[in-house]
Amino acid sequence: MNNMEYFKELLKNKGLKMTTQRGLILESLSENPKMHLTAEEIYEIVCKKQPEIGIATVYRTLKLLTELGLIDTLDMDDGFVHYELAENDRDGHHHHHLICMSCGKILEFKEDLMEALEDKIEMTTGFKIYDHKVKMYGYCKECRTKQSEK
Repeated sequence: MNNMEYFKELLKNKGLKMTTQRGLILESLSENPKMHLTAEEIYEIVCKKQPEIGIATVYRTLKLLTELGLIDTLDMDDGFVHYELAENDRDGHHHHHLICMSCGKILEFKEDLMEALEDKIEMTTGFKIYDHKVKMYGYCKECRTKQSEK
């Protein structure tokens, strides 16, 4: 099943249809999986295919798709909300983000270490965790190389 079929099925299961706007926004995220796009960047991509779309429509659609769990929001501490497809719904694993404090590059990694921590927290406190987001700050390989060359 390709991404669009998958998205249509998810929307159908929630009682909604795949509109042109929803499809274009999901497509823009699907075609740029590592970009962590802002609403404005998504708007620019969608405008190339549907110039008459308004920024307000993009914001409303992003809000709906987030509420439905099809996309995730990310706060990268840069003053913007970033969006990405909610991959954990498809493969059962969260991915986490590494943010370079020098160049701002965002890298992703997947590890199941957090799930073991969540289980331990539940066992010791009784607190059931349903979601988590991990951001780690440091320096990417390229910036570390540049710093060592100085």
